[in-house]
Amino acid sequence: MKQYLAIDIGASSGRHIVGRAENGKFVTEEVYRFPNGNKSQGGHLIWDTEELLSHVKKGIAEAVKKCGRIDSFSIDTWAVDYVLMHGDKEIFPCYAYRDGRTERAIAEVHGTVPFETLYEKTGIQFQPFNTVYQLYADKLSGRLNEADGFLMLPEYLLYKLTGKRSCEYTNATSTGLVNAKTHAFDADIVSALGLPERLFEKRISQPGKTVGPLKAEIAAEVGCDMTAVLCATHDTASAVLAAPVACDFSSPYISSGTWSLLGVEQERAHTDADSMRENFSNEGGPRFTFRWQKNIMGLWILQSARRELGLDFAAAEALARANVCGALVDCNDEIFLAPESMCAAVREKAGDLTDGQLLYCIYASLADCYKRALRAMEEKLGKKFGTLNVIGGGSRDKLLNELTARAAGVKVMAGPAEATALGNLMVQMIAGGEIKDIGEGREMIGNTFPLRTFE
Repeated sequence: MKQYLAIDIGASSGRHIVGRAENGKFVTEEVYRFPNGNKSQGGHLIWDTEELLSHVKKGIAEAVKKCGRIDSFSIDTWAVDYVLMHGDKEIFPCYAYRDGRTERAIAEVHGTVPFETLYEKTGIQFQPFNTVYQLYADKLSGRLNEADGFLMLPEYLLYKLTGKRSCEYTNATSTGLVNAKTHAFDADIVSALGLPERLFEKRISQPGKTVGPLKAEIAAEVGCDMTAVLCATHDTASAVLAAPVACDFSSPYISSGTWSLLGVEQERAHTDADSMRENFSNEGGPRFTFRWQKNIMGLWILQSARRELGLDFAAAEALARANVCGALVDCNDEIFLAPESMCAAVREKAGDLTDGQLLYCIYASLADCYKRALRAMEEKLGKKFGTLNVIGGGSRDKLLNELTARAAGVKVMAGPAEATALGNLMVQMIAGGEIKDIGEGREMIGNTFPLRTFE
């Protein structure tokens, strides 16, 4: 019986989950979990890639120790961040997307290629940390002078384990440099911005492609040889693969974690002015599909406030339930991206709230953002949504699910919570010949993980 390892790394934690297909269902076991977060260095926020790689290897070794032979593995992370390369050497640091280094770059990029043109070509919404702005900031600082390539973070970790470079489609689209029609890096944008063409010579691959075996020394270190496979390396793309309800290009989802990604799968990108005005994104999915979605600041706001108040999840929810109030904030306001005090940022926008009211305000504001995004999608597509599949860690949040169902007037179907790891495993199982296609994989997930309903 084949066994697969999903390494799912989020901005706040990572986990290693071993899975196999058995009697038409997924059987999974979490074998390793580790904390993650930005580090401060020289006034910037960075990722400690050496520490990440160490945890990745420790988790692989733990998977082998607990479960025996692993046939293949794959890695997914958040999007947009990358490591610059010069030959086989890294050009550090690996900046974190919450770092504020792109302000000048954004103005210069849009002065050269108007955002309307970027959106028409790529379909990627404006966010100040999009890879296109980060790379341009690297150009301004001179960091690109020696670079001959760059690897998105999951592909960088795979490279360190296998020695093979790759460029996976779903994550490549998050750069804001991939043409939505040709599915390749847009040469006109690259040229206009003066980015070195040598950075974009990699062939973009679809999920399911084999990367290669572990390096011999890595295999010896972890106790087993295994093959690396490209999953949908952008974690949201993997998560949406595991959404049981999102199977007919008409049922919306929320991938609910540090970010809330609310959208619907589409067979083509919407790159028109209305979609741009609503700041919807068209992120690539397997088989050149698109996730037409709105990126909402998400549970980051709630997580930050909880930490600041010293409350665990249950205590924060209970306090919010006991302090219902009518205050709302725009969760997409950039003030919430990386404030010194999240509570102070919320109070600046919502007024003088008690701690309980502040927490309820965050919950209600997230639900309100979801409602507004759904209404804009309904208007654009000319249809009314009846259900909303909430996947990821936020699917466990009863209060948020209740408020979302009430605000949006939809039936909320919650689960699975570990959607990203399941989507990662699904692609490996398809590549391994154990699952026919995505539809069969979603059916298996629905049979394995019953959904909870909120109306």
